[in-house]
Amino acid sequence: MEDSNNKSSDSPSSNNSESKQSFGARVKRILIGPPRNLADRSIYNHLSLVAFLAWVGLGADGLSSSTYGPEEAFRSLGEHTYLAIGLALVMALTVGVLSYAYSRVIELFPSGGGGYVVASKLLGPQAGVVSGSAILVDYVLTITISIAAAGDALFSFIPLEWHFLKLPVEAFLIIAMIVLNLRGIKESVIILTPVFLLFVLTHTVLIVGGIIGHGAQLPETISSAGEGFSNGLTTLGIGGLLLIFIHAYSMGGGTYTGIEAVSNGLAIMREPRVATGKRTMLYMAVSLAFTASGLLLCYLLWNVVSTPGKTMNAILVEQFVGDAPFGKAFVIVTLLSEGALLVVAAQAGFIAGPRALGNMAVDSWAPHKFASFSERLTTQNGIVLMGLAAMAALIYTHGDVRHIVVMYSINVFLTFSITEASMCRHWIRERKKQPDWWKKIFIHAVGLTMCVIILGVTIHEKFFQGGWLTLAITALLVMLCFLIKSHYQSVFKKLDKLYSQLMLAPRVESTAAHEPDPAEKISAVLVGNYGGLGLHTFLNAYRNFPNYFKGTVFLSVGVIDSREFKGEGTIEQLKQSVEENLSKYVEYARAQGIPATYRMAIGTDAVDEVESLCLEVAKEFPKITFFAGKVLFEKDKWYQRILHNETAFAIQKRLQWDGKTVVVVPARVK
Repeated sequence: MEDSNNKSSDSPSSNNSESKQSFGARVKRILIGPPRNLADRSIYNHLSLVAFLAWVGLGADGLSSSTYGPEEAFRSLGEHTYLAIGLALVMALTVGVLSYAYSRVIELFPSGGGGYVVASKLLGPQAGVVSGSAILVDYVLTITISIAAAGDALFSFIPLEWHFLKLPVEAFLIIAMIVLNLRGIKESVIILTPVFLLFVLTHTVLIVGGIIGHGAQLPETISSAGEGFSNGLTTLGIGGLLLIFIHAYSMGGGTYTGIEAVSNGLAIMREPRVATGKRTMLYMAVSLAFTASGLLLCYLLWNVVSTPGKTMNAILVEQFVGDAPFGKAFVIVTLLSEGALLVVAAQAGFIAGPRALGNMAVDSWAPHKFASFSERLTTQNGIVLMGLAAMAALIYTHGDVRHIVVMYSINVFLTFSITEASMCRHWIRERKKQPDWWKKIFIHAVGLTMCVIILGVTIHEKFFQGGWLTLAITALLVMLCFLIKSHYQSVFKKLDKLYSQLMLAPRVESTAAHEPDPAEKISAVLVGNYGGLGLHTFLNAYRNFPNYFKGTVFLSVGVIDSREFKGEGTIEQLKQSVEENLSKYVEYARAQGIPATYRMAIGTDAVDEVESLCLEVAKEFPKITFFAGKVLFEKDKWYQRILHNETAFAIQKRLQWDGKTVVVVPARVK
C-alpha cells in the first residue's frame, strides 16, 4: 500500500471550537480535563504508575483494611483477649502467605487481570466468570466499605447529635471519587498521595509509641495471656479455644482484602511491570502486616474496650495521647488521616474494578461498551457503574461497616480461593516439566487452606447477617454473564453463517489496482475487522446502486479499549492491526475490478472519530456517499440496545446534519 493511502488521524478533533462549546461541555472539561493526545508515543509512560504510586493507588486498599479488620477480629475474641497475641502473629503470617502467592500470580500473568484471567486460563471460562463476578461485587463493596469506614473515622470525634449527616457525607465522597477518577488514574493517585503518607506516619507513631509506652507491662501482659490460656484450656478445652481462635481469625478476614488489587491492576504499572508489581506487593505486605498486627497488639496492651459511636482506633489513640501537649491535635490528625486513607482506598475499586469489567467485556461476558475508554483514557462507563452500585450498597446498609465487611469478606475470599486453586492446578499440570513444582505449589496450597477456612467460617457464621445477599447477588451476576455471552455467541454465529460465502468471492481477470478518482462518484464504507459484515455492506452499495459508483474508500477507526491499552507501543500495534484489516478490504475490492483505497483514525470514541474522519474524506472526495452496516434484529428487545451499540445510526444522524448522504445497510438476524 502506498504512503498516500495511509492517511490517519491520531488525535481527537471537534467540529466546534472551544468558545462554541456548550456550558455542560465546558464544565465537563474543567472537572475531567482535556482529551489525551494519542499522538504522544510516550503516553503510556505518562499514565502508568511506578511502584510507590501503585502502592498508594492500590496498596491503600489493603493498608486501610487495618482500620476495621483487626477491630472486628479483636471484638470476636470476647473475653478471651489473651488470644490476641497469637492472632496478631497468624494475621501477619496470612498477609505474608497471600502476598507471596499473588506475587507468583504476577509472574505467571504479567499482563494483569487478576483472579478473572487466572481462573479463565487455568480452570476454564466458567470458573473465570465466577471469579470475575465475585471480583466485581468485591470492588463495589471495596468502595462502599472504604467510604463507610471513612465516615466512621471522621465522625468518631464529632458529637452523636451530628451523626445524621454521616450518610450524606459518605454519598458525597463517592460522587467526588467518581469525578476524580474520570480525570485519570495517575492524577487521582498523585492528588491523594499526601493523605496516604500522613496515615503511614501517624499510625507508625501510634503503634511504635503504643508498644514502647506499655513496654514495661509487656512481660505482665504475656504472663496474663498465659494464665488466661491455661484457664481457657481447663474450661473450654483445646477444641473450644481453637474454635474461638478460628472464629476471630475468620471474622477479621476483612484485614486481607485488597491484596489481590495489585495483580488486577497490573496493566497500569510502569515497565517492567512484573518487577513493579512485585515491588508494590512487597510494600503492601510489609505495611499491612505491621499495621494490622501492631494495632491488634496495642488493643491488648492498652486494654481497649469498644464504645458506641467510636472506633477502637479512636479509643486507642485517645488513650495513647492522654494529657500530652498537642495530644488533641494528634488525635484529630490521626483520625482524619484514617478517614482520608479510607477514601483513598476506594481508589482500588475505581481502578481495578472497571478494568476487571473491561476484561470481561472484551471476552463478551459483559456489554462491550464497558471495554471502551473515554477521551481521558479511563474506563469511564465502568467507573460510573461501580460508583453508582457502591452508592446503592451504602444506602442499603446505612453505612454499617460491620454489616458491609461480612458481605465484602465473602466475595474476597471466594476470589482468593478460586485463584489459589487455579495456581495449585497449574503446578500439578507442570509437575513433569518442573522438578521443583512441589516447592512452588506449597505456598498456594497453604494460601488455599487459609482462604477456604475464612470463607467457610464467614459464610456459616454470617449467612443470615448479610452473607446470603452477597452470595445471591454474585450468583445472579454469574447467570447474567452467561446470558450475555450466549447472546453474543448466537449473534456472531448467525452473522458468520450468513456471510461466510462472501469471503470466497472469485477474482476477476481485469483488476483495478489504482485509487478512486476524486472527481467521480465514490462510496465510503465504514468497516471494522475484516469479515462478512463489512463485505456485505460494501457489496450492497454496488447491488443497490448498479453502475453508479466508480470506486470505494474503506473507513475504519481503531478504538482504544481495555484490550488494546496495556503498555507502551500498543497504540502503534492497534494502528498496524487496523491497517491490515483495511488492506484486506482494498485487496478484495480491487480483485472485483473496483478502484479502492482506505483512510483510518485512532481514538477512544468511535462516533466522534468516525464523524471527524468522514468529514475529512468528504473534502477529498466531494461526490461521496457513506455506507454503514448495522445488525438488525427481527424483534426489538430492550436489552439489545445495551448489548449492541447504535454507532451506525448515531453516525448517520451526525453526518446528515452536516449535509452528507448516509445509507445504513441492515445485517438481518433472526
